[in-house]
Amino acid sequence: MCTAISAGRYFGRTLDYDRSFGEEVVFVPRKFPLPFRHVPNMQDHHAILGMANVQDGYPLYYDAINERGLYMAGLNFVHSCRYGNPGTHRIAAFELIPWVLSQCDDLAQARAFLSDTTILGEDFSDTLPCARLHWLLADGHGAIAVECTKHGLALHDNPVGVLTNEPSFDDQMCQLTHFMHLSPEEPVNRFSSRLDLKPYSRGMGAVGLPGDLSSQSRFVRAAFTKLNAAPGGVGQVFRILGSVEQVRGCCRLPDGSMEHTLYTAVCDGERGIYYYTTCHNRRITGIAMERENMDGNALFRFPLSHSEDIHRQN
Repeated sequence: MCTAISAGRYFGRTLDYDRSFGEEVVFVPRKFPLPFRHVPNMQDHHAILGMANVQDGYPLYYDAINERGLYMAGLNFVHSCRYGNPGTHRIAAFELIPWVLSQCDDLAQARAFLSDTTILGEDFSDTLPCARLHWLLADGHGAIAVECTKHGLALHDNPVGVLTNEPSFDDQMCQLTHFMHLSPEEPVNRFSSRLDLKPYSRGMGAVGLPGDLSSQSRFVRAAFTKLNAAPGGVGQVFRILGSVEQVRGCCRLPDGSMEHTLYTAVCDGERGIYYYTTCHNRRITGIAMERENMDGNALFRFPLSHSEDIHRQN
């Protein structure tokens, strides 16, 4: 289970799962040959930086940003996902992030590309079956949710700039109407004019904001936090995502494993920097595109820092 957000020039996500798959930050420079199964390979394209699991030399991206500031993140969408919508360009789901980010400059261009794309549910290999996903796609001016369901491909305008997992995006947006009374301001007594009711604590305007770990509740909580948070930089976006991070032990699966936030990432679209923290290392680590060879032809791989890193002042 995961949460992704778009906030102006910044984008980010949590990856919540019960185990790691060896993910690392991976930079694809402009000349790295990108193979695709059903469309021509790309030898020259936009540079891409993000979190991926590299298999047989191919970056299976979880989320990434390109040099133009276009961001895309895939999130589990297990129950509603139905691949195979009609379209001209046939792209396997695991190829979709590099397919879009390698050639699109902005959200408008990406929307046009996707409207004529067939997303295929092909396995990457015998040991890596196809993941059923939907995607947050965003630039500095807006965001959409990309979904394949039984109704076909949908490119939903995403005015809140938030995506979690199930249910489908339009259903999640509809659920926000149940929480339209929430406010960052102090509440006003509407219970009865005959009672002198006053708040006994700060923050009571948000009483009723769901605090559980379900995807619908995380959608509401992330939307409320993001839309009401004061403007800020990278640290502020990490705090917004912190409102939906999962603590190990609070979500236990039938086999005894425990879902938790493996990593939290924030991208700066203007500067081309990918920041992250991990479950055990809360110190922010940043990796910048411009510090690598943008015109290279080989992957740059950055293993994640998992060891606890504490700055001691005395």
